[in-house]
Amino acid sequence: MARRPDSDADAAAQLWKRLDDTRTGMLSVDGSSQHPQPMSHFADPDSGEIWFITSADTDLVAAVGLGAEATFCYQSQKGDYHASVKGPLVVYQSEEKLDSLWSPPVAAWFEQGREDPKVTLLQLTPREAAIWASDSNPILVGLKMLNAAMRDDVSEPDVGIHRVINFSDVA
Repeated sequence: MARRPDSDADAAAQLWKRLDDTRTGMLSVDGSSQHPQPMSHFADPDSGEIWFITSADTDLVAAVGLGAEATFCYQSQKGDYHASVKGPLVVYQSEEKLDSLWSPPVAAWFEQGREDPKVTLLQLTPREAAIWASDSNPILVGLKMLNAAMRDDVSEPDVGIHRVINFSDVA
């Protein structure tokens, strides 16, 4: 169960922690014709960046070009936490950063491993995130929904919190 964050700073800290819990989400370039793509991410709360490693010949990298606005959508494994993170996405040239993120699972995607010339590092700088956190287990959520549906005095079930975080306000 996710907990309800009390402030934007608390919500941002919770987001960074949750991004470490599950390493996959859907990444898309805003305004492009490409569909969101499943991507493994590497969250770095200290720098305030989310990193991705992909191949230079993907439509994602083509859509990024010299830089683009992107959206990264994340859902926890338990389904109690969802986030949509928006911000600039760029191709980032740093052998040092790439080395720090490199691992055997990443290497599996590249024919020549770390030395593959197609290895491309992407950097997403979160500007804004919308989060939805449920502090109830799935059974309790279902009961709250059923209760709200059956009662005239309850407009909607209280199953969690929705908050929009502006990262420039919490820095």
